[in-house]
Amino acid sequence: MSYTGPGFEPSPTGRPRRRTLTVALAALVPGALLGWLVYEAVGGGDEGGSDAAGASASAAVSGTATAPTDDAKKPATRSPAASPAKSPDRGPGPSRTDPEPSASAPAASGPLKGKVVVVDPGHNPGNFQHTTEINRKVDIGTDWKECDTTGTSTNDGYTEARFTLDVAHRLRDALEGQGATVRLTHDADRPFGPCIDERAEIGNKAKADAVVSIHADGSGEGNRGFHVILPGSVQGGAADTRPIVGSSRDLGERIAGNFVRETGTPPSNYVGDGTGLVTRTDLGGLNLSTVPKVFIECGNMRDSADAAQLTSGDWRQRAARGISEGIVSFLRG
Repeated sequence: MSYTGPGFEPSPTGRPRRRTLTVALAALVPGALLGWLVYEAVGGGDEGGSDAAGASASAAVSGTATAPTDDAKKPATRSPAASPAKSPDRGPGPSRTDPEPSASAPAASGPLKGKVVVVDPGHNPGNFQHTTEINRKVDIGTDWKECDTTGTSTNDGYTEARFTLDVAHRLRDALEGQGATVRLTHDADRPFGPCIDERAEIGNKAKADAVVSIHADGSGEGNRGFHVILPGSVQGGAADTRPIVGSSRDLGERIAGNFVRETGTPPSNYVGDGTGLVTRTDLGGLNLSTVPKVFIECGNMRDSADAAQLTSGDWRQRAARGISEGIVSFLRG
């Protein structure tokens, strides 16, 4: 997801806040990381893409990285007539007549029975036709940002919106199979959006036990690997992430470890200092959440090797499984 700048928007300082979490991640998911080391040693598969747009390989080497840009990305069930250009992160708030988010029927049994998970497919396939609406600003508590963005695409035109919705459907199936009740923030069933503030509100109103926003990055060729975006501690206006910072970190670390194990994709080589974890305080979808929530940038659509993975149905199934197993681990404690 490339946010204009999860899609990431640059932080006020022009750089994302990063924390070195290698030790914490290794401690929490030793099996997953060991699996990756073995995988790499025998010549494992392609690396996954990352979420921060505009970061460069040279920045990773020098210890600096350009902050990713998008805050809100959306899924699509079909390709738009033309590849969308990147757009800002937000737009106008949703109308009260907008359709309700897609929800699954509660499963009869399973380890997650009684748990509610909200899956947020980044972007909307119709966003590129509603640039005025999605460019309107919404209040994220500490700042104002665009309603949504169009998202990115591969060089061959496979859009982020299509990717995120496909993974969201696979993830929903996996979680329902574990007994969870799953809601999607949208299912390509509205002309644009929802805006980033509404996306957060959907998870809050559902009293979700976990929320995951799915994205893919639009960084440069050679920038590879996934990363999970965690909410930093912010307080201002309607935003107060302090109660969810710890639980969101736990959720993100478990997803990262399982994503490595299931996909063979290593952490980003251009943000996160090799941990696969990035902390952000400028994303409305995180700032406005009152329940545990993370973003995952599954890969870089603008890198040819990552694009080959992101366009593979088999790899997307493994990605959904990795995210699902991370959520299950988090919810089961």
